[in-house]
This record gives sequence, structure tokens and C-alpha cells, in this order.
Amino acid sequence: MLPAVETDDQGDAVVPDESVLRPGAEALCARLGFGGLPLERFAEGSVPVYAVGDDHVLKLFPATGADDATTEARVLAHLAGALPIPTPEVRAAGEDVNGWRYVLMSRLHGEGLAPAWPRIPRTDRERIARDCGRALAALHALDAAPLADVLGPGDWPAFLARQRAQAVARQRGRGLSEDWLEQIPDFLAAAPLPRTGQGSLLHTEFMREHLITDPAGGWRLTGLIDFEPAMIGDPAYDLVAVGLFTTRADPQLLGHLLTAYGRAFEPRLLMAYTLLHAYSDLPWYLRELEPSARTLDALAEEWFGVCGP
Repeated sequence: MLPAVETDDQGDAVVPDESVLRPGAEALCARLGFGGLPLERFAEGSVPVYAVGDDHVLKLFPATGADDATTEARVLAHLAGALPIPTPEVRAAGEDVNGWRYVLMSRLHGEGLAPAWPRIPRTDRERIARDCGRALAALHALDAAPLADVLGPGDWPAFLARQRAQAVARQRGRGLSEDWLEQIPDFLAAAPLPRTGQGSLLHTEFMREHLITDPAGGWRLTGLIDFEPAMIGDPAYDLVAVGLFTTRADPQLLGHLLTAYGRAFEPRLLMAYTLLHAYSDLPWYLRELEPSARTLDALAEEWFGVCGP
């Protein structure tokens, strides 16, 4: 039986503990008709995710993350067959004991793009970037209205206003130095942020860590996963994770991606969304990418500027 989890601290203690979770996961699989199949937990992820045999994946959400389970299931069902990159198909979804929720989905085979990246030739990286651009364009072109009852934030300008009001405090809490912090208010005040609502379906974490590739298929993308942070909003918001973690400040790769996407984005807008993103952590990004820029304007160009393909 899966244990009761009523607080985030309890979740932090339970989620890594396989001695507690595995028996509950095995019992759930048996009830779903998959008892006896090998159950292998994936190392990555903030919630427990198991491969169930060769063809299925079971994702578990404690009661504190019940909304994320609903989001994952609804978005995946909405996306079925709609993107040029495969997404998991929902096989079953519901509630288990003690408020835990689950999504049983098809397994997408291949290798994570992040660990595979160092072995991928440059020409294939450029093609992958173009494939990502086409997939994002298809995602953003979908009608998001059927998901409005489960996806936030609802009022996009109000969301941006809240994020902007907390931007300096958020980055200070992450440990950002004062020379960066003092630039944030004026930078955001001058940023070309939208003044009206936006209605595109957003992944919000479109990055190598959530993409799957198949080396046997010539490094073709074979999967896009993890939709529980999905939102409805401005398409430019999705380019934050793209620029930081997919093309990783490579202006030529970003150029390939945006050419395939079919639209350019102002670097200062993407930098503003970097500061306003729900998961924004500028000190971490600075450590990861080690930019030479020392101003937010220069950083916008270094991270989100584009060179033609």
C-alpha cells in the first residue's frame, strides 16, 4: 500500500524510499492487470516513475501533487498523435489509496537526449534543433481551450505582474549577487512583455532532459515527456527552457530551431521570461552556462541571440 503523504516534507522523505514505494507500485500494477511484469524505477524525476515491462510506464503522484497527475493525464490525452515528436499515450489514470494518483502510459523507447548529446554529431544536433522547432510550433498551434479548466495561470498579465513583483526577492533567495539583483527592476520595466492574454499550450520545460532520441534511428527524436508543469500562455515563455537547456546559448542551434518554428523572438523578451518563469533560478543558470556577459541586456543576447543557419 502506498503510504499517506500530507505535506511536502513527508513527500521528500517518502518519494526516494523504494522499500516503501515499490510494494505499493507492485500492488497497483497488479490491480491494473500488469502484475508479474518487471518493474524498474527510473533514476530521474521528482515523483516516482517506473518502467512496467517493455511497453508501459507508471507515474505516481502523492496527494500533495494530485493536480499534477490530472494535468499530465489530460494534456497527454489532448496531445495524442498531434505532434511530430511522439508523446506517451495514456492507458489508465486515476486515484489509488491514501490520495495517491497515477498515470499509466505507453513507453517511448530510446535514450535521453541530455546524456546522449556529447555523442551526437553536429549535423544531427542541427537537425534535432529543427525538429524541436517544428514540434514547438505544432504544440503552440493546438487549441488549448479544452484544457483551460485544469491549466493555469488563467489571467496571463496578472500572472506576469505577480512574478514581476516577486522577481528580485526570488532571485535573492536563490543567492543571486547584488550586482545582478539591482538590474532586474529596470530591465523588466523596459522589457517588451505582452499586455494582453495569450492562449497557447506550453510545455514550460522543453529541454534535453525531457526529450528522447534513438541512436539506432540516426538520432531521431522518439519522445517528448513530462507535461505536468504545462500551462496556457505566451509561446515565448516556452523558449526560456529551450534557450537555456536545449540549445544552451548556441546561437546557431537556436537559429535552426526558430527557423523551423517559423518566428523570431526578441532576446530581451526571452530574458525577461527567464526572470519571470515559475521555476526561475538565475544563479543556477549562470553556473551552468558560464556567460561572459555582466549585464542583463548583454546576457539576453548571449543566451537568446540567433545566428542564421
